[in-house]
This record gives sequence, C-alpha cells and structure tokens, in this order.
Amino acid sequence: MVNHYSVLALVLARGGSKRIPNKNIKPLDGKPLIGYSIEAAKGSKYIDRVITSTDSAEIAEVAKQFGSEVPFMRPDELAADSVTDFPVFEHALAWLKEHEGYEPDIVVQVRPTSPLRSAEDFDKAIALLAEHPEADSVRTVAEPEQSPYKMYKVGDDRFLEPLLTIPGVPESFNLPGQKLPKAYKHVGYVDVMWRKTIVEKKKMTGDKILPLILPHAESGINTPEDWEYYEYLLQVRKNLGK
Repeated sequence: MVNHYSVLALVLARGGSKRIPNKNIKPLDGKPLIGYSIEAAKGSKYIDRVITSTDSAEIAEVAKQFGSEVPFMRPDELAADSVTDFPVFEHALAWLKEHEGYEPDIVVQVRPTSPLRSAEDFDKAIALLAEHPEADSVRTVAEPEQSPYKMYKVGDDRFLEPLLTIPGVPESFNLPGQKLPKAYKHVGYVDVMWRKTIVEKKKMTGDKILPLILPHAESGINTPEDWEYYEYLLQVRKNLGK
C-alpha cells in the first residue's frame, strides 16, 4: 500500500511461447525465468498482492513456489499469440471483483521477460503514480541506442524518407544527436496504472502517461539470442558481487 492506495501486481505468463519453448519457466542461470520477476515484486514495499495470470498448470505451480497467488486460470481464448494485454487485465480485475470483492487502486504490470529489474524499480514507479492522481499511468523508459530522428521509412516510390523531421529544419536527420529532440523508448520493466484507467477508460495506459526514466535498461527476452545474452549478464552480475 502507498498513500492509502492498495496495489496489485499482475504477472502475465501464458504457456504458448514458440520462439523459446516453455520460456516462462525455463531455468535462466539456474532459476525459472518467472521467478526473477515474482521475487522482485514480492520485495516491493508497496505491492500488497502478487497474482499470476496463466493458462498453464505447470507455470501456475512454479509461480506459487515463488510466492505468487494463482486464484484463477486464464481462459484459453485469452492465451493466443494475437491477444493483447488489455483483455487479460480486464479478465483478472473482473474475476477478482466478482469472486473476492477485491478492487485494487493501483495495478502493476509484471512482465517475466525482464528479469533484471529490482524491487526498487517497482517502488519508484508506484510512488510516482501515487503522487500524481491526475495521471493515467507510469511507464519505464530509457534513451534509445539511436534517435528516431535518424531513422527512415521507405516511401511509395521506394526511396528513403525520414521517419521524423523537425519543422523548419532541412535535413534534420543530419544534425548531431545532441541537437535533436530527446526521445525515449519504452522498456517493459514496470508499467503502473490506476485500476480506473483499465476499468473505466478501457485503456492500458490512458492518455496521461508519466515517464520513469531509467539511466540504463535492457530490452526483454524474446529470442534465443536474448536468452544467451541474459545468461551472460547474470554471470557478470555474479562476478561483480551484485
């Protein structure tokens, strides 16, 4: 709880991963991937409950072993590749209200694919939203490796066109990086939103999104190459005593 607001962390972990089979429970440096995220959420000083939404009995069992609640199983129709996060959150919140009368004020999205986040990352994002009731949500962001102002798209005539331009500045894509508008990429460490953003506004993040700017953040695990990279990063952390 923070500022008298109740806080629910929802871990989304379906069982149908194709690029990395059984990704959510596959051991990463000796620990199931989902375990890192549940442990970080459980370490938060503001999160009251950690619940996993999954369609897999095997994932549910592993989630419970790490301290997550699994009070319901996700319907199969909400576990397909094409399903977005929003209906999964809607289902979870509706189930909790109907079966438990539980309506948290703040909802935290926990992606198992970001195992390097810390409990402090959760706490900073939750506290930021709690301090700004006028906002719809908070998202963690970081500076991209390359500015989108230096990116291109292919036009209908098959020639390159700037993806973004600065009005009144010819060839703004040729400016040095420090003269370009600051841009940020979304990193899936922590997304925090008011329950009413989902239930009343029918949106995951709403229109008023506050940034929690991280000095450095890794993209999540989505490919076998990502998996190998994270194995390396975790070994480096061990060697540094972190």
